[in-house]
Amino acid sequence: MKVLVKSLLGAVALAGLSLPAHAETTLTIPLVNNSDLIRMQKLSDDFTAKNPDIKINWVTLEENVLRQKLTTDIATKGGQFDVLTIGTYEVPIWGKKGWLLPLDKLGADYDVDDLLPAIRGGLSVDGKLYASPFYGESSMVMYRKDLMDKAGLKMPDAPTWDFIREAADKMTDKAGEVYGICLRGKAGWGENMAFLTATANSFGARWFDEKWEPQFNTPEWKKALDFYLSMMKADGPPGAAANGFNENLALFGAGKCGMWIDATVAASFVTDPKQSKVFDKVGFALAPDNGLGKRGNWLWAWSLAVPAGSQKTEAAQKFIAWATSKQYAALVASKEGWANVPPGTRTSLYNNPDYLKAAPFAKMTIDSINSADPLHPTVKPVPYTGVQFVAIPEFQGIANDVGQDFSGALAGTMTGDAALAAAQASTEAAMKKAGYIK
Repeated sequence: MKVLVKSLLGAVALAGLSLPAHAETTLTIPLVNNSDLIRMQKLSDDFTAKNPDIKINWVTLEENVLRQKLTTDIATKGGQFDVLTIGTYEVPIWGKKGWLLPLDKLGADYDVDDLLPAIRGGLSVDGKLYASPFYGESSMVMYRKDLMDKAGLKMPDAPTWDFIREAADKMTDKAGEVYGICLRGKAGWGENMAFLTATANSFGARWFDEKWEPQFNTPEWKKALDFYLSMMKADGPPGAAANGFNENLALFGAGKCGMWIDATVAASFVTDPKQSKVFDKVGFALAPDNGLGKRGNWLWAWSLAVPAGSQKTEAAQKFIAWATSKQYAALVASKEGWANVPPGTRTSLYNNPDYLKAAPFAKMTIDSINSADPLHPTVKPVPYTGVQFVAIPEFQGIANDVGQDFSGALAGTMTGDAALAAAQASTEAAMKKAGYIK
């Protein structure tokens, strides 16, 4: 009997050894180093607990570096990454080129129809979703209510640029290290040029006319750039030419900015007691205008996509469905509070009374997103779409060059007129090389 039992146990053990192991998949996912995406990385234990056969290799990069690496990798079919963190600029271009896979396996409960139409439209090609938004944003004015009161001014819900300049002048106290205005100066098509392109739209400027001729030699661009440079010189922080989103976020949170015009997604950070010394003093307003029918706000979504040729499509779409779902929003709310849920992607969030109660910036965020018009971004007609970018493949390289010129003008290494002349020359050369103009 003992022999029989031993034999049976031995057979069971051998059978267990011969069972095929469940294949483990590792997803390599690059992230931009901003707070919402870093939070998602920290909360990803929830995903791996539900999917023990999937591991994640994170690659966290500064915004300009991330864009360069992903563009190089996808264009050369490098295959380094399994899920891409990309934006509203790349998705339609890369989707049309066949570089991305349509997201058609997000699951029955994903509720794609809940995605905000403006955001979903920017991530779709021919009606198919090619990236799912992790968070959506426009841009708006964030300001210190206490400093506005001290200046004897009241911020309108829809301010003009002239009001912003007046308020910046009155708020500035350089001896006390308080600067009336903090704006992006760091060079990059998605850094200073995102802000300056959206701003230029409100001044009546445009990148190209209907024949794709560059327009930096126009009075509208001169007026926009001169306004920006003059205001930043008078009322901006020192070293502003090196400041992008993260640097200005830190300055505002430290109480050193009277106003900051930037991404609506920053609202939850500047009102968070853990991250902001002025959390209880912040007000919000629409991005400024000049009475020409266009505000200086943009439209963007950091989104997750799957590169074509991926061998891990099923696991990648599982992760994307988790990270951009209603359930993920509820997870963030349970850990960090409703105010910190990734904004700007789903209609249901803006109908959620818990969110509306916790997020004083919710209405201004959704109003800003809805007021951006990527199909008609400028005062005068243009042959392109995109608010703070031009939706052509060449734009990334062109705008990086222009961003260097404008950042140089802010740093004082060249004049505004010289920066505009350099921008006109480099953009003309690039557009001729690409065949848009002769």
